[in-house]
Amino acid sequence: MHNIFSINKMLYCKGGRPEVDCIFCEIVKKTGKVIELEIFRNDLVIIVANLYPYNPGHLLISPIRHVNDPRNLNKEESSEIDLFMKKSMDILDDLYQPHGFNAGYNIGSFGGASIEHLHLHIVPRYENELGFVDIIGGSKIYIEDPVETMEKLKKAFS
Repeated sequence: MHNIFSINKMLYCKGGRPEVDCIFCEIVKKTGKVIELEIFRNDLVIIVANLYPYNPGHLLISPIRHVNDPRNLNKEESSEIDLFMKKSMDILDDLYQPHGFNAGYNIGSFGGASIEHLHLHIVPRYENELGFVDIIGGSKIYIEDPVETMEKLKKAFS
């Protein structure tokens, strides 16, 4: 049985994306052209809940500035992303009690990047969970809507 997130993720993977130059730049600018699940922002970074999460609590940390490779980050952006990666993991530990995390960038289309604007995935992981293919195939059951995740994490970050 497919849920709305797996159906939309399948459409997204097949190219059904918003017709904008950059999804993250639209979120940063608050244009309303894309779904905005903003959790936190400052002058250098923005944190959003993933619209198509692999697990509850899956969030994305991105520089405000449009950058497509971590080697192009300045020292302040790198430092800020690192700081918020650690803070995010602490908050996710408190809220979701995961058994581990995946934290990383997908860089370039062959590296799995579907959005060129650099973003760090923080994915809570759990013992005996199913994987990505199970999610997009509709066999994984979501226990939290991404909007709920955003609200919960927004409160924790404030």
